[in-house]
Amino acid sequence: MNAATTTTTTRPARFGLARTLRLGAARIGYETRVYFRAGDTVFFTFLFPVVLLGIFSVAFQGMGNVGTNPDGSGGISQASYYLPGMIAAGILLSGMQNLGVDIAMERGDGTLKRLAGTPLPVMSYFIGKMGQVLVTSAAQVIILMLLAKLAFGVELPSEPEKWLTFLWVYLLGIVTAAVLGIAISRLPRSGKSAAAVIIPPLLILQFISGVYLSFSLLPEWLQNVASVFPLKWIAQGMRAALLPESFASAEAGGTWDLAGVAIVLGIWLVVGLVVCRLTFRWIRKDS
Repeated sequence: MNAATTTTTTRPARFGLARTLRLGAARIGYETRVYFRAGDTVFFTFLFPVVLLGIFSVAFQGMGNVGTNPDGSGGISQASYYLPGMIAAGILLSGMQNLGVDIAMERGDGTLKRLAGTPLPVMSYFIGKMGQVLVTSAAQVIILMLLAKLAFGVELPSEPEKWLTFLWVYLLGIVTAAVLGIAISRLPRSGKSAAAVIIPPLLILQFISGVYLSFSLLPEWLQNVASVFPLKWIAQGMRAALLPESFASAEAGGTWDLAGVAIVLGIWLVVGLVVCRLTFRWIRKDS
């Protein structure tokens, strides 16, 4: 074996893990900058839950506290009551809606086709997308909590176990939503139709999942439908983390059912990963 052959066989792989991670980290910065330059995307996925929290808190504060005792004491403010739902909605919008529409548009305008002709590994592309979702979603949660705390006097939990619950529900929820967003990006047949195909079903899901309306007010059959999808469980997990324990009695079954939250979100995460693995292409086969 000559020296040239030895050099070739011992050279690091072109698409090694270190290179993939390095390119992925660079893509996170790029994707985040592009995200904040798109005004409509920033409003409808980043600021939308913040605006709704402000509107609901002001509009319904005249109704008094939620969960008051018969003598009128106790309960929590409207802002405290709606905060978990707005965080859950933000997770859905940042993950599923943002990535579903964004990737479909990139496929439609030829961006993915051009990327396929570059040395960029597919995994680096996904690291960029997932990283952008985590960065923007975390910023959104911080803004929601600051608004609730500073503008409406919401008392955030002081117990470490509550924050531990918040952390794992948030991480599992945002990763699941992002993976499902990549999966549903295959549904639109063109970039122009992406918003029309993806946004309306997700909007309906928000109304039946205990985000804008109390879940207990919905008819049983609609509760059963909503329980199939992940948003209901993300919202329930957020309520478990941010609301007093007495509010657990208002949930289906009378408990927070955090085990159910973990199981359902875990199932949807696996389903999303399988769908992504089987269906993702840089370009549509029928294009």
